[in-house]
Amino acid sequence: MHINLPDDVKEWIKTAESFLEETKPWEVEAEMNSGKVPEEIDSKHRQMAIDLGLSSMDMPKSIGGKELSNLQQVAVWEVLGRSTNALTWCFSEPQRWMLEACNEEQIKKYILPIMDGSRHECYAITESESGSELDVSATAKKVDGGYIVNGEKWYVTGANHADFFFIQAVIQDGDDVIGDALFFLDMDQEGIEHVRTPLFSHTFDSHHPIYKFHDVFIPDENLIGSEEDGMSYSLAWFRRERLMIAARCCGAAARLIEEATEFAQARKVKGGLLSEQQAIQFMLADSVTELWATRLMLYETAMAHDREDDVKALHYRCSAVKLYASEMANKVADRVVQIFGGRGYMREFAAERFYRELRVDRIWEGTSEVQRLIIAGGLLKKGLKDL
Repeated sequence: MHINLPDDVKEWIKTAESFLEETKPWEVEAEMNSGKVPEEIDSKHRQMAIDLGLSSMDMPKSIGGKELSNLQQVAVWEVLGRSTNALTWCFSEPQRWMLEACNEEQIKKYILPIMDGSRHECYAITESESGSELDVSATAKKVDGGYIVNGEKWYVTGANHADFFFIQAVIQDGDDVIGDALFFLDMDQEGIEHVRTPLFSHTFDSHHPIYKFHDVFIPDENLIGSEEDGMSYSLAWFRRERLMIAARCCGAAARLIEEATEFAQARKVKGGLLSEQQAIQFMLADSVTELWATRLMLYETAMAHDREDDVKALHYRCSAVKLYASEMANKVADRVVQIFGGRGYMREFAAERFYRELRVDRIWEGTSEVQRLIIAGGLLKKGLKDL
């Protein structure tokens, strides 16, 4: 499925493939051990990712980053999406908007250490009642020298490996609500309660705990940007996450199609090969067609970011590609399980693991239904030609 990509993109594809080859042999062991691999292996993978520059792809060269284009980053995450158990998520990765939002001291204390692996972040944004709507009820009350935060946050992804939060809360000054803000919060701060860590369908070692915050003090210097900028920063984070989810979905679908094709060409049924059955050919043909369409959407959206198209249009496009890619990958996974038959229901096969793991891509960072609302809202406000 050839797409003519620049040479610099192809080079980063090779880099990502070298990392994938290191992690892929550990998939089944991770599956049988709650997503875990031996600590020395995990450390080796993490350091390799840092050495290859995967933890600094979005950062400028002036601070030691690789300063990759969005096109290059999408290509990398498409390759990494071919791994199950989120083994290729062993590293943290700061995003470019953080440099625009944070002051020099915050960059030194929180952002640069993400790049070298000395600190790890997690995002306390979603709440039990808000879901994808991003209605924040956690409060940050202004006091001398800072803020007092109260509230509860769900699905704090990666918190089991993190040492600080990005936490979003509504600013209160007396009885007045000022705005929606984002803060840094160190996890050893007094008043933070780990409620529980729910078990999920996927067996990732990156967990999604629930936390309560009881009169937690956050100093003034930990406010990111202004007291009214929190939602704009979160939306920047969501745009990039949605784009990279779409990339990973393409990688996952490609691997599933390849494995199903190889299996069908070897599996003998009724004196012939499974691949000779028209029903199987139709499943594979639909999967290839949908993947090709998604990849074209994905790469065009990445290039639109690199062209610095209108940010609202980019927001709609990220929603569209995340919607289409996640729905596509889930359809492919369902077909591939069917092609593998009983083997497709065995945890040792990638088909079964991807069937479970891909399901969340239609939910997190905004459900498919929320993406449809965003796209429709853009159409009604701007018209088709400006999306």
